[in-house]
Amino acid sequence: MIRFGPSGNDELYYEQGLSGTENVAKWVKEFGLDAYEYSCGRGVNMSIEKAKIVAKEFQKYDVAISVHAPYYINFANPDEEMVNKSYIYVVSSLNLVKNMGGNRIVVHPGACGKLERDEAVELTKKRLKILAELVKQSGFGDCYICLETMGKHSQIGTYQEVIDFCTIDDVFLPTFDFGHINAYGGGSLKTKEDFKKIIDYCIDKIGLERTKKVHIHFSKIMYSEKGEVKHLTFEDTKYGPEFEPLAEVIKEYGLEPVIICESHGIMAQDALKMKEIYQKVLSK
Repeated sequence: MIRFGPSGNDELYYEQGLSGTENVAKWVKEFGLDAYEYSCGRGVNMSIEKAKIVAKEFQKYDVAISVHAPYYINFANPDEEMVNKSYIYVVSSLNLVKNMGGNRIVVHPGACGKLERDEAVELTKKRLKILAELVKQSGFGDCYICLETMGKHSQIGTYQEVIDFCTIDDVFLPTFDFGHINAYGGGSLKTKEDFKKIIDYCIDKIGLERTKKVHIHFSKIMYSEKGEVKHLTFEDTKYGPEFEPLAEVIKEYGLEPVIICESHGIMAQDALKMKEIYQKVLSK
């Protein structure tokens, strides 16, 4: 089952006088969507008591919930003390999402900093092996850490790097942020074949069954020679990428992802547009 939803709250949600995560599930469902991503980008601050209230609402309306772990996680950091904090951020995010009734968190792998890219990637891989064991020992082996493709050249997370990280352990799944991939490549995603090569690489490395379950972020993103600049909306006609070629690939391969829209301000509205595009592709 493919699910579509927003990352965070659409401006319409606030315009209607609503607030609080416990009210989101009903709003999302009535809007025509069935997924939602809660951001802990600046820290895991929701109480477990509140998370359990949220869980009841999301289960009631059959809306899948995922959590974006803190943005400052960095498994390429040479400082072991800082990496230990990253382990804690991941485990805390997993504890939250499980109490919210979900089983997926999105994690940024890291950044190069002063290290050469190859060195940073190898260090990240080493830390992810440790993380996989820690996650299982902590009782979260039934959850997924969805490692995200990144949009800036200074960050770890090309689609090849993310997929290769996911060969470490089944607890890892890719988060294909196609806006990031497109921005990193200076507008590299234009045709159906451009999307297929990513999915083909994923199938080759981790198999079709795991590839079917990938997490997806989608939005149009402005980019420069250094990659991602800022998130846009589907109204953009300059930067892309377009969703229809990806929808065709999803149909062709029988994928069943959770698709989260990160459009600026109108993420639910653009998520609904994606759902409508996909339904049109299915009917062809």
